[in-house]
Amino acid sequence: MSTKSLRVLVLVCSNRPGALGPAVGEWLVGALAPDAVKLGVELVPVALGDLDLPFLDEEEHPAAGVYQHEHTRRWSAIVDAADGFVVVTPEYNYGMPATLKNALDYLHREWAWKPIGFVSYGNTSAGTRAVQHAKQVVTTLRLVPLGSTVAIRLRDAVEDGRVRPTPALVGTARGVLDELVRVAHALRPLRERGRPGTTPGPLAGSYVRRLTPDDAPEVTVLQRCCWVDEALANDTLAVPALHESPQQIRDWLATWHAMGLWRDGRLLGMARARRIGTDWQVGRLCVAPDLRGQGLGRWLLRTVESAAEPNCSQAVLFTGAQSRRNIALYESEGYRAVPHSGADGAACLMKNLVL
Repeated sequence: MSTKSLRVLVLVCSNRPGALGPAVGEWLVGALAPDAVKLGVELVPVALGDLDLPFLDEEEHPAAGVYQHEHTRRWSAIVDAADGFVVVTPEYNYGMPATLKNALDYLHREWAWKPIGFVSYGNTSAGTRAVQHAKQVVTTLRLVPLGSTVAIRLRDAVEDGRVRPTPALVGTARGVLDELVRVAHALRPLRERGRPGTTPGPLAGSYVRRLTPDDAPEVTVLQRCCWVDEALANDTLAVPALHESPQQIRDWLATWHAMGLWRDGRLLGMARARRIGTDWQVGRLCVAPDLRGQGLGRWLLRTVESAAEPNCSQAVLFTGAQSRRNIALYESEGYRAVPHSGADGAACLMKNLVL
């Protein structure tokens, strides 16, 4: 399971004056708060009525992702940043509210490969027919509806406009959150492959994207796996990559141009670079030990070199002076060893960049 936290939107659908939806949403967020902390989930209540979305008024099909109106761009950003959803909905005439259908219809890519759970409320059917209606729609958008649901029968669970938090009701809601978290983590690779800025990698099913501070846990694990060989080859444990904390890695991920190669949610390799004067300083090139020998390191090196900023005339990198395998790779890619006044036991290599 991924170590990343999850952002889950609690979508309160009804905007009818005096609607029970806000009270149900408030109860749900409060009841799930302790579990959300344990599971690394941020619960974000969103009232669809507050979004000021008119009936779909975009000229282009939502699949095109071309939005003319500010209200659409704002809604797109909210949904795109989420990892999953819990819909709080009444049942109107055997179906879901128009507010929910309209909000779904506005977007396309932003919904894909995210789990969606339902908390319904009503009288005869406890809102369950609205859920069945909604599931037919959300699957078309590649949302993944959960099997677990919460169905609140008003006469049994609501008093004076408030939800009575019975143990059974709270337990069912916790089950929805638990399932949503598991599905959201499992679907993360599919979500990432569809994001802008993600491109195919050299292995079947792999993809490359810019690393962010949120990737610090995965980078920590990869570094500690990869730099053991470096430490052994150079007979020293004074290798920064072996000792950096996740917070230290988070800090440098915020400033370096770091590229990661992923497959099925696993970080397979990475490289980072940054501009210093006219130099493009390359570092932390590594590939998971079980995948070495397949040309991934060479591919990552070329990828990060191609991202050099304008006016950078040469690439510069450092490696252990006894890291013969590393040095052989760099020399085969056109690097040459040069004298330097840096850390003892390190070799410096440079390469002219073709601008």
